[in-house]
Amino acid sequence: MPSHTVHQIAGLVGQISTIIVGKRPQIEDCVACLLAGGHLLIEDVPGVGKTTLAHALAISLGLRFSRVQFTADLMPSDLVGVSVFERATDRFVFHPGPLFTQVLLADEINRAGPKTQSALLEAMEEHQVSVDSETRALPEPFFVIATQNPSDQLGTYPLPESQLDRFLLRITLGYPDRAAERTLLAGGDRRQASARLQPVMQPGQLQAAQAQVLQVHAAEPLLDYLQALIAATRSGQWFIDGLSPRAGIAVLRVAKARALMAGRDYVSPDDVQAILPQAIAHRLVPLPASGRGPIEQVRAMVEAVPIP
Repeated sequence: MPSHTVHQIAGLVGQISTIIVGKRPQIEDCVACLLAGGHLLIEDVPGVGKTTLAHALAISLGLRFSRVQFTADLMPSDLVGVSVFERATDRFVFHPGPLFTQVLLADEINRAGPKTQSALLEAMEEHQVSVDSETRALPEPFFVIATQNPSDQLGTYPLPESQLDRFLLRITLGYPDRAAERTLLAGGDRRQASARLQPVMQPGQLQAAQAQVLQVHAAEPLLDYLQALIAATRSGQWFIDGLSPRAGIAVLRVAKARALMAGRDYVSPDDVQAILPQAIAHRLVPLPASGRGPIEQVRAMVEAVPIP
C-alpha cells in the first residue's frame, strides 16, 4: 500500500482524536466506514460527542457538510428539496435541500417518522434522488452519518430494517473514562475546537484511498472464514435470521479498509473480527433464549467459529 496514503489516514485519525478524546477505536471504525464507502450510524445517549465527531470528520476530509435535525414534523421534501414556480422565468425551478451535500449529518434520525426516514433510502443506496419524475445525482463522495438516541427514550421511532441494513457500521461512543473526561473539562468547547481544524485529506485523495481499498487482497482461506461466520448467523443457533449476501460483502469491504489503515495489502482474520460486531449486530436479532444483546451474541459466535 502507498505509504503516503497510510500516513494521511493516520493523520486523519490523530486529528479527530484531539477533538473526541479517549475514543480512538471508535474513530478508527468511523474512518474505516468512510474509506469503505459506507454510511455510519452512531447510537448513544445525548451529549457524548456524536454530532461533534461527524463535524470533525467532514472538516478533516475537506467535504461539504450539512446538518439536519430530525424531528417528528420533518417532511421528505425538507431533505430532498422542492420545485418552486418562478414567475420571472415562467417555469418551475428545483431548489435542492440539505441532502445535496457530501456529508449529511442526520441528527437524532429516529425522532422523525417512518416516511421521512425512508426518504433517505434511495440516496443512501443509489447516491441519487427522484424529484418530480426526474432523477438527480448527489455529489460525490456522499456519506450519511446518522445519530440515534436509544429506543427507550421518549419521542423515538424504530428505524426500518431496510434502512438499518444500509448503514455499513453502527457504533457507540459511550461515556469517557476519567482521564479523558478531565481533558474535556479542562479543554473548553469541543465544537469550537473542531471548527478550527484544517483538512488532512482532500476529497480527491479520499476517493483515491477508497479505490485502494478495493485492491486489498482477500485470500481463499480468509473468504472461507468469512463464509463460515455468515453461515453461523444463518444456522438458527445464534440469531432469528441470518446475514444477507449484501451484508457479507459489506463486512469484507470494511475489513479491507481496516487492512489498508494498517498498511497491509491483504485482509487478515483479525480485520474481520475487529469490525464484525459493529458491521452486523444492527442487522441481526439474537434468539430470545440467549439472554444476550446483539453485540454480545456476535462476539460469542465469533469465539465459537474456528479460523481455518
